[in-house]
Amino acid sequence: MSAAPVHAPRGAAPGGPVDTHCPYCALQCATTLTPEPVGADGVAGVGVAGRAFPTNRGGLCQKGWTAGAVLRAGDRLTAPLVRGRHLGRTGAAADALEPTSWDTALDLVAGTVRRVQAESGPDAVAVFGGGGLTNEKAYALGALARAVLRTSRIDYNGRFCMSSAAAAGNRAFGLDRGLPFPLTDLGGADAVLLVGSNLAETMPPAQAHLARAVARGGLVVVDPRRTPTAALAEDGGGLHLQNVPGTDLALVLGIAHVVLAEGLADEEYLAARTTGADALRRSLAAWWPERTERVTGVPASLVRAAALRLAAASPHRGGAGAYVLTGRGAEQHAKGTDTVTACINLALALGLPGVAGSGWGCITGQGNGQGGREHGQKSDQLPGYRKIDDPAARAHVAAVWGVDPDELPGPGLPAVQLLRSLGRPGGSRVLLVHGSNLVVSAPRSGDVVERLGALDLLVVADLVPSETALLADVVLPVPQWAEEEGTMTSLEGRVLRRRRAVPPPAGVRDELEVWADLAERLGRPGILPRTAAEAFDGLRRASAGGTADYSGITWDRLDAGEALHWPCPDDPASAAPTHPGTPRTFLDGFATPDGRARIVPVDHRPPADDLRPDAPLHLVTGRVLQHYQSGAQTRRVAELVAAHPAPFVELHPDLAARLEIDEGADVELTTARGTARAVARFSGTARPDTVFMAFHWAGEGSVNRLTNDALDPVSSMPEFKVCAVSVRLAPPRPAAGTPVLEEVPA
Repeated sequence: MSAAPVHAPRGAAPGGPVDTHCPYCALQCATTLTPEPVGADGVAGVGVAGRAFPTNRGGLCQKGWTAGAVLRAGDRLTAPLVRGRHLGRTGAAADALEPTSWDTALDLVAGTVRRVQAESGPDAVAVFGGGGLTNEKAYALGALARAVLRTSRIDYNGRFCMSSAAAAGNRAFGLDRGLPFPLTDLGGADAVLLVGSNLAETMPPAQAHLARAVARGGLVVVDPRRTPTAALAEDGGGLHLQNVPGTDLALVLGIAHVVLAEGLADEEYLAARTTGADALRRSLAAWWPERTERVTGVPASLVRAAALRLAAASPHRGGAGAYVLTGRGAEQHAKGTDTVTACINLALALGLPGVAGSGWGCITGQGNGQGGREHGQKSDQLPGYRKIDDPAARAHVAAVWGVDPDELPGPGLPAVQLLRSLGRPGGSRVLLVHGSNLVVSAPRSGDVVERLGALDLLVVADLVPSETALLADVVLPVPQWAEEEGTMTSLEGRVLRRRRAVPPPAGVRDELEVWADLAERLGRPGILPRTAAEAFDGLRRASAGGTADYSGITWDRLDAGEALHWPCPDDPASAAPTHPGTPRTFLDGFATPDGRARIVPVDHRPPADDLRPDAPLHLVTGRVLQHYQSGAQTRRVAELVAAHPAPFVELHPDLAARLEIDEGADVELTTARGTARAVARFSGTARPDTVFMAFHWAGEGSVNRLTNDALDPVSSMPEFKVCAVSVRLAPPRPAAGTPVLEEVPA
């Protein structure tokens, strides 16, 4: 496929408005960008306007409206940086990052890679990607790791986002697509169960699709906090099930018990479209509502009410439709896969998946969290959602890359295990990071910083000097969303065009060019694409015949306005791709050998780090409306910083009174992994046994200094969402100029 031009809306003059999508979450709100003149800083800006589109209906959240400000961040990276010691500097200059040429930076990276792989083997180099990369870059990054570096050590921050939902979807349905239906389908439902999702803050335009369910009192929200989404449910006559943190699984088991015990299940559906229903009945027998109440804190009457509302909305009982949806609050646990499985089992009992107007789905978080996990960034996958240990998959992808299948490595290490291994015997000695701010976003982040410091070389490609970039030996400046071409895959599996509106600043280079140059320096030329159009052509061919088949999708079709959801296979006999895509999967059967969904019985277990005398409170984590992920971008936007300038701890006034903490005071939180400090903020809707922190900040207010890296045994998801914590009034800070004496270990 030849390189594609920059595409603007029909009739637009060159340099005029460009239709694209928001750079943040997986809702991928449609926007129109209007280029602005290059400023004194040498950076071209854009004006952002919402655009009519099925998912966002022209609306944007505050992050979307202000997205253009990040292009002109005052500390935007515009030249490669290298740690002085690698340039022969001594003294203080040895530890400083200094600007250098691209040739110098890439020569250093290539030389170090060759040296450590010669000494320690291919896995001495690791790659860590991101769920915000375009499909083209996710595909090329996987090829860089496996076909150029020939390392098995690649994973990405989507492991922290969607891995539990993906694992549960795959084992139940044989396919993982976040929403197996268009988001607009929610608008026809009488009831929606949201487990661990705060859509009103994380994806504000999406809540419009809940209007019918809200109006009918059918929105049911499971969350330890009374979030704006929970308030939306209660204000509409729906239900907020305010459970004890870490008990989502038990609560869903209790709801499912009522469905089966009270004759509310779709027995014809269970017999015709599933396997394992009898085992499910046996496993749920012990979860009667009163026992569920004792474990979860949710009154038995509300457990029954939730089951009755979902059943009444289900098609087999004459309802207009019902959905069961999960978010990170349910998934980011050491039992996250089982929690999502319980939600799937509940949906199956009600006869929802694979039925138009009903279903189960997970709400993908990152902008390309869906596409990012389909095309080669995960430690065990090849493009098209192929398994890397499948000989046929290896042969197919190797042929596209022009390499011997035997050269491709086997499965690698999931994210947390990969990070734990850095700089240790048998672990990687060089790490290439693209699209991730590990210092803020990884669990048990203090240990992550220690591991990064043990590397021979840390290379970070980023837009701004993130906290991870500031620790790097080499920093590579790369474009932002408005400066690149490609595609993204939204939370509903729809492939969308990302279009370039303005050029990147001088000195910034696209990752595809950088990786291709690095491959040439490593003696592996011709494997990697240099343009996004070339990369998408390779992705189409590599994914052909796979679970996530994009072979029938082309940029031309997307630019013509076609709504294409994967799978979208190509017909080799056709002169041009014509497959309409698959907006609704499973209508004709599930992607399993016999076409039936697999019911997998699961049971509740407590958090890996449960309450104890020295840590008597639950710590839960999440987001706020104005910030996104690690905050590397949003903390550089004045309007967003004004709304939430600093980290805070949300706690109930009764808890604060017991701890003798005043609102606005500094609070110290301690877990088995570390200590953090933030300002107290009171909320009467919080649980008195629970405190909340958002994860957008670095330094002493970073909650991931505290979070648990215990892993789900199926998905390798770490337990971000709950751990035991002690809270106290923080000690006074030393006065300015006062020497701080550090304890010397005995």
